[in-house]
Amino acid sequence: MTVPVLEVFDVTKTYFQYSSELARVLSWFGLAAQPSAQNCILQGISFSIEAGEAVGIVGQNGAGKSTLLKIITGTQRPTSGRIQVNGHVGAILELGMGFNPDFTGRDNAYHSAGLMGFSQAEIEAIMPEIERFAEIGEYFYEPVHTYSSGMQMRVAFSVVTAFRPALLIVDEALSVGDTYFQHKSFSRIREFQEQGTALLIVSHDRNAILSLCNRAILIEHGKVLKDSDPEAVMDYYNALTAEKENSKVRTKQLESGKTQTLSGTGEATVNDITLLNAKGDRVEVINVGQWVCLRVLVKAWTDLPGLIVGYAIKDRLGQTIFGTNTHLLKKPLLNIISGQEIQLDFSFSANLGPGTYSIAIALQSKDLTAGKNYEWRDLSLVFDIINMNKDEFVGVGWLPPKMECHR
Repeated sequence: MTVPVLEVFDVTKTYFQYSSELARVLSWFGLAAQPSAQNCILQGISFSIEAGEAVGIVGQNGAGKSTLLKIITGTQRPTSGRIQVNGHVGAILELGMGFNPDFTGRDNAYHSAGLMGFSQAEIEAIMPEIERFAEIGEYFYEPVHTYSSGMQMRVAFSVVTAFRPALLIVDEALSVGDTYFQHKSFSRIREFQEQGTALLIVSHDRNAILSLCNRAILIEHGKVLKDSDPEAVMDYYNALTAEKENSKVRTKQLESGKTQTLSGTGEATVNDITLLNAKGDRVEVINVGQWVCLRVLVKAWTDLPGLIVGYAIKDRLGQTIFGTNTHLLKKPLLNIISGQEIQLDFSFSANLGPGTYSIAIALQSKDLTAGKNYEWRDLSLVFDIINMNKDEFVGVGWLPPKMECHR
């Protein structure tokens, strides 16, 4: 039986406030000094991560995500519970990793690697690789206070991943990097995963969670609210915002085994959704590039000043391939009366690669910034794309080129 790389046992973190500094000091020695107030950030968090597993931590601001990571890395202590880490941990919890702004990038890299427990000889041997991977040129020998936030992240990530850790922890730091280095970083992370490194990542980036992780944990008010596959967790997380609008969040187990998340006020609902071919027949299997019509039947249950209907096509990982809505298409739906039924037909060529795809439907009021969510329904429809008569290709998009060769 393999030992998990990380085990979190019933971790709680509470911050206490005291009426005076004397009362705080007395509490250190177990003397009768009762706190005047307390704030419980984490409440009974438990989970484990196996070697090679990638787990995403998601949740709204203030949910306790960053506090949990600090406890795991040992920069904070839990009020109760315990953490068991088996192997070396590499972590980027904040931009710059506490770099000294007056030191050069190289000096900071040397110092940080030393704090991670590596010897002088090991650091000297790996330093050329750290400089090469960071790709900041002569700035590597300049003070960090001359760096942009992206350059600081480049050096920090290069140091943390110079030696392959048993567990790699990444907070939102990667979000400040440029697109090129983000791709380069994710490529290294995937390479480490293949070699057995476990990944724990905190991010609001749905695509990062879906593409990197095989599991996600949703934390809400310091508790684990959901621990499941990334798509189900991210859909539920996105639907939580509907509760702030007095909407309902529901989940339903589909025949495929996947969990469908539905949310919204219910003032407008989707009655039916179908894919039709050119003959008007319902289809579930589509040829690459085939013309189809996505037909959505919507019913209003109250008078609505405006309605926006949108859809998103997602791949098997839940990443959005394409999405649009009636607002973006400049087709406004105004002054809807109670009981009215509306049929919307979205026609397009399915220029997608072979595979399984799903469609999510959203109904929203006409105010996109502060509007109501009438209904959000992920996994509304699932269909397959197969290649019946096109040249063989790879990828999620069918983009056939015209080729010319000049010799």
